[in-house]
Parts: sequence; structure tokens; C-alpha cells
Amino acid sequence: MVVSDPLAAFERDGMVKLVSPAKVNLYLDIGAKRSDGYHEVVTVMHSLALHDILHMDIEATSEGGLQIEVLCYAREGLESLAIPSEENIAYKAISLLAQKIGRTENERITVRIEKHIPHEAGLGGGSSNAAAALVGAAALWGIDERAPELLEAAGELGADVAFFLFGGCACLTGTGEVFDHALEPMKKTAVLVKPEGGVSTSAAYAAFDRSPVLIDSETRNAALVAKHAEEVPLANNLVAASKSLMPELADLLSWLAQQSGVEKSLMSGSGSSAFAVCATFDDACRIVAAARNRGWWARTTAFSSARAMALPR
Repeated sequence: MVVSDPLAAFERDGMVKLVSPAKVNLYLDIGAKRSDGYHEVVTVMHSLALHDILHMDIEATSEGGLQIEVLCYAREGLESLAIPSEENIAYKAISLLAQKIGRTENERITVRIEKHIPHEAGLGGGSSNAAAALVGAAALWGIDERAPELLEAAGELGADVAFFLFGGCACLTGTGEVFDHALEPMKKTAVLVKPEGGVSTSAAYAAFDRSPVLIDSETRNAALVAKHAEEVPLANNLVAASKSLMPELADLLSWLAQQSGVEKSLMSGSGSSAFAVCATFDDACRIVAAARNRGWWARTTAFSSARAMALPR
């Protein structure tokens, strides 16, 4: 029998299906570089309705310990991400959690990821996939998804991963991994726009270190005391660094800010995507159509309280 969708055959009893949401940074303040090589960070992240879907399954094997296979399926015209399983952060998440809980069974975990979130876009797709993989592995192994080992693993995998275990809107400090406080999410329509190509986070930080741009203390304090997402001052001091690596970002950011119906806009993370808070859904649809006419990837979405979570069976 021919199966038109390669994931259709993966839908079976016992598997776990998970939502893996995207995010934007309403506020991103990169500070001084520490002695350990990391930067001090204050950020406010907000989940989006845009999400990937993870399908995870488990089967016993006769030998070999834990085996993990991760495959990605690009959706909505996204470029395929063809990398070996062991290089995927979802693979690393499952392996790390197994180490932390001391799991040594002979078994095979299969992960299929439907990718709707662009790669190297500053939308947290990889980090969100890692958080969802942690939640999925916990479900397959019968452990509480609130177990401390999940949060420990998330913190070690990357600053954004822990955020996706909570989702919604949150202020984080430290290197971006320390939860400071939750904010009331906003109920607004958003537009995402991304030019062709991406920006490496490590390259953006290196460019920032060569020519740092600092955010004033008044703006930082406003971000730290905000209780509602709509109170957060939109700011991102990686913009100049990312534009130096990808000059077309300057055109995109200028164009988006000038569109009718845009209340405010900003680059997310280290780029290469930008987002706009829109007055109405109709405004968002019109902006997406105009962006696509310019050859950019674009789509409407909404701000959300979503987190990485398993869907009901």
C-alpha cells in the first residue's frame, strides 16, 4: 500500500504526539561576557501558536542499550533539515535525560518531527523540539514530566529549552535560563517574516562582542517589572550584530515597521526572522501577502500560552 504522508503510518497505539511551539523575544538584553564565556542575559520570551509536532514511539530491543532515531519532515515549503540523528538536539535531550535518571534498558525511541518553524530564525524551533522530546521521553518511560531531572537537562541543553517546559510569557535572567517571573500573555495577532538564509546564534554573539550595543537601565528595569506581555518595551541589542552578518535584515525590519496595521515590531532572538504585533487579523493577512510578494517566508500566527506538551491520546 502506498502511503502519501510518511507520518500516517506512524500513528499507532502507544505513541506520544507533542506540540512544540515557537517563541519570540519581546525583550532581549545581552550584557557582559562572564568568566565562563557566557553572557549575562535579561529576556522576555513569549510563546506563539505556530508549532512543530513531534511523534515519539518506543520499542524493546534485545541489545545495544538506548537507541534513538530522529527524522525531520519539512512542511509549508520550509527547507529540509537533513542532519544525522545524533546531531539533532532532540536526540541529545533524550540521551541526556536517560543518563540523569539512570535508565539503561535495551530500547529504541523513534522521533518524527513535523517542521513548521524555520531553522536559524530566532524562533526557538530546535530548543522547543528538545523540550518536547524531554516531555515525550518522560511519558514513554512513565516518569513525571515535572521531575527535576527534566529541568536540569533542559538547563544543560541551552538557555531557551527550559522556557519551553513552562511556555506562555516569562522573564528570564542569568544566561537566559533562570526563571524570574511569569507575565500575563497577550492576546494579539502576530506576523512572522523571514528572508532567505539564517543567522547563527554563535556568530551573532561574536559580532556583538566585537561591537557591543547596550540597553539603558531604564528600559531594562521596565522589562524586569512588567507583569503583562503588553507592558514589555520591545528591545533587542543583537539587532546591529545580526544586521552586520545579514544586511538584508535592515531592509526587512524597516519595511515591516512601516506597514499599516503594525503596532510594533522587532527582530526575534539573533534573527533572521522579525515579528510584528498587528492591530487586526486582516492587517496581518495583508502584510503576509505583501511579504511573500517580496520573496520572504511569512505567516500569520498569534501570541499564545502554549508550552511543550503531549496531546491527549
